[in-house]
Formats: sequence, C-alpha cells, structure tokens
Amino acid sequence: MHPILRLDDVVKTYEKHTAVDHVSFDVPKGKIFGLLGPNGAGKTSLIRIITTITRADSGTVYLDGEKLNSSHPSQIGYMPEERGLYKKMKVGDLLLYLAQLKGMSYKEALEALRGWFTKFEIKDWWTKQVDELSKGMQQKIQFIATVIHRPKLLILDEPFSGLDPLNANLIKDEIYKLSQEGINIIFSTHRMEQVEEICEQIVLINQGQKILEGSVTDVKNAYKDNLFRINYAGELPVGLDTSFNILERKAGSIAVQLQEGEDSNILLRHVLDKGLQVQAFNEVLPSLNEIFIKKVNRA
Repeated sequence: MHPILRLDDVVKTYEKHTAVDHVSFDVPKGKIFGLLGPNGAGKTSLIRIITTITRADSGTVYLDGEKLNSSHPSQIGYMPEERGLYKKMKVGDLLLYLAQLKGMSYKEALEALRGWFTKFEIKDWWTKQVDELSKGMQQKIQFIATVIHRPKLLILDEPFSGLDPLNANLIKDEIYKLSQEGINIIFSTHRMEQVEEICEQIVLINQGQKILEGSVTDVKNAYKDNLFRINYAGELPVGLDTSFNILERKAGSIAVQLQEGEDSNILLRHVLDKGLQVQAFNEVLPSLNEIFIKKVNRA
C-alpha cells in the first residue's frame, strides 16, 4: 500500500537560504505522523509545499500515490500555527463559507456543522462574531473549519496552543477519533511530550535536512543507554555500588547503567542475591525530548 504522502528529494530555496534541502520521507496511511524540528528548521516551508501554497524548486510530492496537483488542496485540511479567521464574520456564516470553499454543498456543510456544534457544546456561538470569542474558543472554531470536509490528509501545526487542559483534551480526543475513522494526520509541534503521547511515526528536520526518521518506539530503542531503574524497599546493601555503575540515587530508587554487552538479568540476580527488596525493575528509554536535543546539537 502506497503512503498517503511521499516526499522525494524536495528542495526549496529563498534567495541564498536553502529552507528545504533534498528532503525525502513517507507518511504511512493510518498513522498519526509527527513532523518535528526546532524553529527555522524548514517545517513550515515543507507544509507550504505539501499544501500547494508554494512550489518546490525541485523534487516531487505525491498525495495518495498521485503527483501533487491543483485538485489536491480540497483533500487536505491545514490548521496553521498562526490562525486565520475573518474576525468580523459570524461564526456560523464563516464556517459555512469555509466548508463550501472546500467543496461541500450548503446542505452538507450545515448538517456537518450542527453535529460539530453539538459535540463541542457551542450551539450559542453560531451568531457570535469571531472577535467576540477568546483565543481558546477561536481555536475550536479553527479546528472545525480544518476538519469539516473530512480531508484525506489533516495537518495540525501546534493545535493545542491557547487551549486550557480541558479543551486540549477535547481536541486530542477528536484527533484520535479522526485517525480511527481513516483520516491521516500530520502533527507538528515543539512539545515533545505531546509527540510521545500522540504520534506513532516521526521525522525530525533540522537546518532544512532530515536527520531522523522512524516509529517512536524504534527511535527510542535506537538511542537507549543500557539504563535501568530499580525501585526497592528498605536499605541498599553495602557494596552494591562497587559492582555496577549507579548514576542516580533517590529514596527507594536507583538508576544503574550497564556496560555494552552486560546482561540486565545478571544485574537483577546480583541485587537479589545482595538481599535488595526489589519492587520494580525497568529499562529506562530516553524521552523524545532528550533525543531531539542530542540530534539537533550534533547537527
């Protein structure tokens, strides 16, 4: 099965600055995909190319197996980090207008919007002007405008910005539901804890180049440091720290780093033989934030 999105050797240059430097990656179908990178890495330039706002100088982009063309924007939903709503329009009129721009009939748009307004419990917002709404409220309206036409590909750039925890969870739940219903999602954010929670596959861009790609699980396993955490009851046995490299000590917990090739089972048997009352024994995988910082600093 071909990916929902494929970038093949894409290049974009602005005067003397190369914003996208021979970038290639696939976005598989049925996954929530993370597009990551520090500020100025080239993420926005890539998104503008994918959404046909700008064109690549060279390389090719494919949407669902077809070379990107002028018919594809209606199959894409894009919520940029910088929101764009007509502030003097009434909410209902604005969303009907935007839905019809995406190819929906008035009747289809009205029916779909009634469902969304009921789901978000915002029926009384229909006749409000956009500029009467708070930033968080406008965020919810922008989200509806982005997904109303049920796009093949949904691109969300910092979708939780400006939302309180309750509404952030509401939007997060809808992202999961849309993914389960077959909508393919690209999620772009600087918040690595959100990426770990939401995304299944990632690509990391830095200085216009791809520097990391893979499933979240595979990436974390590739950068693990043979680090194990042991939670225990009682006191540490005398002499335990002379046998293994204990990196961290907390009340009831130690972090032990093994040498390359050392077996974690040997560590567990050793601490048990020493009389340590083990309550939990787990391998510690690096966070995506730690991997992100390490890769970007190396680059």
